[in-house]
Amino acid sequence: MRNFIDETRLVISSGNGGNGAVSFRREKYVAKGGPDGGDGGSGGNIVFKIQKNLKTFKHLENKHKFAAEDGHNGSKSKRTGASGADMIILVPPGTKIFDYKTRTLICDLGTEERLFTYLKGGKGGLGNWHFRRSDKFKQAPKIATQGKSGIHQEILLVLAVIADIGILGFPNAGKSSLIAHITAATPKIANYAFTTTEPNLGTIKRGDDLLVIADIPGLIEGASEGLGLGTRFLKHLERTSALLFLIDMQNQTMDPLETYEILLKELEGYNPTLLQRKRIIVGSKVEDAVAEDNFSRFCAALPQQEETMAISSHLNKGLDELISRLWNIKTSSI
Repeated sequence: MRNFIDETRLVISSGNGGNGAVSFRREKYVAKGGPDGGDGGSGGNIVFKIQKNLKTFKHLENKHKFAAEDGHNGSKSKRTGASGADMIILVPPGTKIFDYKTRTLICDLGTEERLFTYLKGGKGGLGNWHFRRSDKFKQAPKIATQGKSGIHQEILLVLAVIADIGILGFPNAGKSSLIAHITAATPKIANYAFTTTEPNLGTIKRGDDLLVIADIPGLIEGASEGLGLGTRFLKHLERTSALLFLIDMQNQTMDPLETYEILLKELEGYNPTLLQRKRIIVGSKVEDAVAEDNFSRFCAALPQQEETMAISSHLNKGLDELISRLWNIKTSSI
């Protein structure tokens, strides 16, 4: 069973409005009392509550239908029916709402804690006292209106992880090892492709501030077209302030520059605006003379404005400097 659930389908309905009442006053010693039917109550709303302690849709795994309460009918003595109770659905920051069938974006709930009224309940109907007239033929109207129906929708909730820095690279580039060494995260680490099958979040604390780093599961060429795990997890880069490209300097099958160019191509294929994010290019596994030479040739082939550095998680080489640079990137983004 997956723990990291970043998409879920919901069927939601706001409440129907209550019906207006047809009623006439009945008082002792008062002949032919006038109309006094009250209005129906409004139906309950569908409300999303953005809650920062939630990180996924795991809590919605076994519940997919949500309905607000219907409004109550009006009654005599001009009494308005009670409004239906709202249905409040808890979601994590970074939640987006899509139409389930067309996959078109309806709205982005944002990242701040708040209540967001999404579907309003139907209005209550009017009681017959609204239809009273001075005309003697209309002094006893037997007319009331029905409440308006609520709104029914089938939606898809999609989560984009919120992080200051998003780490991306090919499988086995050393992303999980890096985040394990510089943060308190404990990702699964092994020497085979796609060890990471869901995003890992790690944090580094400095005073009262946090640097949040997301390890995005490994991309491969064609990820933006649906190959590998990339299509599903590329969306998590949309909420990051900056990108860390991790390039394996010990890869025997692919040139580092070719690796970097493929990563850029996949980002552009998915969302070209991601190329405008601040980025740092980090050579990983720089643990011997061959890797150091590969890194030097790689840097020489890059445009001069690119920020680069070399690290080795295994040797704890360059990690303090990297952390310092990542803090600087975050600070300059604020």
